[in-house]
Amino acid sequence: MTAQDNKLGDTDDKIFVGKGDEQAWLTLALANRHGLVTGATGTGKTVTLQVMAEGFARAGVPVFAADIKGDLSGISEVGEAKDFIVKRATEMALTFQPDQFSTVFWDVFGEQGHPVRATVTEMGPLLLARMLDLNDVQEGVLNVAFRVADDNGLTLIDMKDLRALLDAIVPDSGKKEPDAEEDPLAPIRQAAQGFGNVTKATVGTIQRQLLVLENQGGAKFFGEPALSLKDFMKTDRDGRGMVNILVADKLMQSPRLYATFLLWMLSELFEELPEAGDLPKPKLVFFFDEAHLLFNDAPKALMDKIEQVVRLIRSKGVGVYFVTQNPIDVPDRVLGQMGNRVQHALRAFTPRDQKAVAAAAQTFRPNPKLDTAKVIMELGKGEALVSFLEGNGTPAMVERVMIRPPSARIGPISPEERKAIMDASPVKGKYDTAIDAESAYEILQKRIAGTVVTADGQAGASGGGILGQIGSIVGTIFGTNTGRNRLTTGQRIARDVTRTVTNKVVGGVVADLGKSVGGQLGGSVGRALVRGALGGLLRR
Repeated sequence: MTAQDNKLGDTDDKIFVGKGDEQAWLTLALANRHGLVTGATGTGKTVTLQVMAEGFARAGVPVFAADIKGDLSGISEVGEAKDFIVKRATEMALTFQPDQFSTVFWDVFGEQGHPVRATVTEMGPLLLARMLDLNDVQEGVLNVAFRVADDNGLTLIDMKDLRALLDAIVPDSGKKEPDAEEDPLAPIRQAAQGFGNVTKATVGTIQRQLLVLENQGGAKFFGEPALSLKDFMKTDRDGRGMVNILVADKLMQSPRLYATFLLWMLSELFEELPEAGDLPKPKLVFFFDEAHLLFNDAPKALMDKIEQVVRLIRSKGVGVYFVTQNPIDVPDRVLGQMGNRVQHALRAFTPRDQKAVAAAAQTFRPNPKLDTAKVIMELGKGEALVSFLEGNGTPAMVERVMIRPPSARIGPISPEERKAIMDASPVKGKYDTAIDAESAYEILQKRIAGTVVTADGQAGASGGGILGQIGSIVGTIFGTNTGRNRLTTGQRIARDVTRTVTNKVVGGVVADLGKSVGGQLGGSVGRALVRGALGGLLRR
């Protein structure tokens, strides 16, 4: 469907979403003011999400969306002119034109999409504590562990790095014999105790929670090559925005992992992107399905950070759209940031449902022609109450509309179709092979074995052979062995180039090379770090 077919098609500055007594248009310049799509199961939320994603992609805006049930994958294939689709388009005076959109599939488990990885260092203690469901004392010890790692150049890449570090900060309570050998990890243990009382029991609890996370498949998320969010923000050869779909059917079996992972992505975007001001269209639109999982049992400190990120990320040119069943799933202080609203039907069978209906009705700008609370319970499948921001940034009066039909396929694609798309993907081969670079685990093992590796990344007599010496020399020349806050511009460029090369290295032989060179060049990456709002690294 194009603007040439009918005046109700998408224009250069607006997306046509639906039609009732009035047309519902989402203004691209106001799309970064965030949005909310709500409604009971089976009322059409996924189709609405697909319609909006298609509109953004046509406008050249990249999209990221989590696909809980697999239904959204159809956006990658040509739509079918089924009777009900053609009928709905005709009723809206639209000419249905089948279409498809360039799609990249991602999967934390690497089964139905390209693997998505982050390093433990990049995740940070705040979000990792949320992922592990730690209490305040346990989170405090985890913060101590990260601080010790940062101060001692111990890069935390995967789960074994974090386990090794936690073992290293446990106080040694055994009695020392006069002729006993000196503990090679004593400086690390002393440094940890300098930040507070680190007990063996608390560390043991964190280790058990790590085991739970590993059993849920979370270990596959931590590692390298780490995801570059720039790969989400691309357009295809026709200038359309790429649609990035996170395959989340299996991930949803671990709700806390799912919610924390998406929150990490949001925080990474917030920290990495520069201020953009008011743009004619967003740089990226982020759809967060099952958004209630983000806020369930979240402590106040984390809620404050989430609100801060949601409030400020719009100035980076990112629009965030929460998709959930009830508007009361979203806290009021976050709900207030959601300027563009689509409300599908709600059913009021319980007191909580009735509260949800009343709350949903109150969040809309009233329309004298509509009894909003009553209409919410009368909406049919595919119908919705819609209020988008107008030109002056104020919400339009709520309107009852029928959502336009998608142009791409509705429903899931076949495994063969998915494989063909992945084989032609622009990031094929970049993330598909894991790299185990030298990091905290290997460094601590060397110390225990008698190979002293100092905080500045220098090794002793058996410090990595010729490759270790080359790494040391290069690190000294380019400054990658110095604290991050002391790097010159040239040194920062050299450090970033080193990371880029490491991320692009694929294959077993070169991975082994990365273990030798990467540890010397990257061993101090974690030192003197500054962390952002949600504990992620600030890459300045």
